Amino acid sequence: MLGPDDALLTGKCAIVTGAAQGIGEAIAMAFARFGASLALCDRDADGLSRVARAIDDIGRPVVTGVLDVRDRQQVDAFVADAVAALTHRVDVVVNNAGGGFPSAFLDVNDKGQDALIRENFSSVTHVVRACMPHMSAGGSIINLTSIEAHRAGPGYAVYSAMKAAVDSLTKSLALELGDRGIRVNCIAPDVIPTPGVGELEGVAPRMALPVRGHVDDVAGAAVFLAGGMSRFVTGTTIHVDGGNHAAGGWQRQPDGSWRP
Repeated sequence: MLGPDDALLTGKCAIVTGAAQGIGEAIAMAFARFGASLALCDRDADGLSRVARAIDDIGRPVVTGVLDVRDRQQVDAFVADAVAALTHRVDVVVNNAGGGFPSAFLDVNDKGQDALIRENFSSVTHVVRACMPHMSAGGSIINLTSIEAHRAGPGYAVYSAMKAAVDSLTKSLALELGDRGIRVNCIAPDVIPTPGVGELEGVAPRMALPVRGHVDDVAGAAVFLAGGMSRFVTGTTIHVDGGNHAAGGWQRQPDGSWRP
């Protein structure tokens, strides 16, 4: 029988990538408040230190690693160090690190395309492979994708394709790892102001929910997927987007009606 304790992450060890700001920071802080021990990584050393101090103030164990998740060797070393320093296992993995830049597809050169692939897709495979030897039944892998994984992304074609690839990988891993009792799911945010995307002025009034989201809204979904409340949820995507995925091409008009 489910109870309030099933929402907690007490005793769990969680790895969160891209944890120095924005959504990654919010997820790390929420996990700490719900009782988890944290292993955090990012390329931003100052931001990572700030988040680690905040988690330490909550009273939860935390270790950090300044690294590039595109580099398999760096990821392997970070996970090994985190496991040794914390609970000697990994219970939750959050693949949050990623990013892109605006450019027409035909203007993206080989170097830029490779960077987008490595940052948004290869990084996920690196982290999953590094963590799997330390995960067992009850584990949860949470991959951050985007609403662009489910619709066109003009100006972000390669980025969107990689987010779609992560969504597909998530489904496949949910089947391949299910017999180990490990769940694999996605969160697809949209209209969430972060340091990377800005404040998104003027977007919310066109949505089903006429407010902008907050990084804590994504963190709430991550807490759900990390804990016992989602024990029968795998291979799916939670859209944290104020209804934008449901709306498709429809937009709310000033008079409250909807038009494509």
